[in-house]
Amino acid sequence: MKLAGLSAAVLLAVTSLYGCASTEAKQEKVVYHINDAANARIAMRNINNHLNANPDAKIVVVTHGKGIDFLLNDAKDDKGDTYTAQIAGLKDRGVGFDVCANTLKGRKLSNNAVILDAQVVPSGVGELGKLQTQEGYVYIKP
Repeated sequence: MKLAGLSAAVLLAVTSLYGCASTEAKQEKVVYHINDAANARIAMRNINNHLNANPDAKIVVVTHGKGIDFLLNDAKDDKGDTYTAQIAGLKDRGVGFDVCANTLKGRKLSNNAVILDAQVVPSGVGELGKLQTQEGYVYIKP
């Protein structure tokens, strides 16, 4: 009798641990980390492809250091093209864009230097940590 009770307890613990009782799928949440704007175009193409494969994915782009440059007003790539259309297209698909306030401060830029499609967060690396540890995001570095 003790063995049957122990077996039932182990089965209950394993079921709870692995969520076997639940058939509900979790939403895919991904944070893309950009610390060099030279990678911005390829990162945004990756994100677009990601959303084509999984339109319900929740994606946030976190930038700091040189990575914020493509999210500044009037930013252009090395060919002289703006990022506006590509960012707006991803924003329309639910992608969030975060800019590090510490980077802005260090470069003596105000929050007004950032495009309207992006939001300023206190710390880029802090945001990366928070999204991963507290909100269950997985990390991708293009």
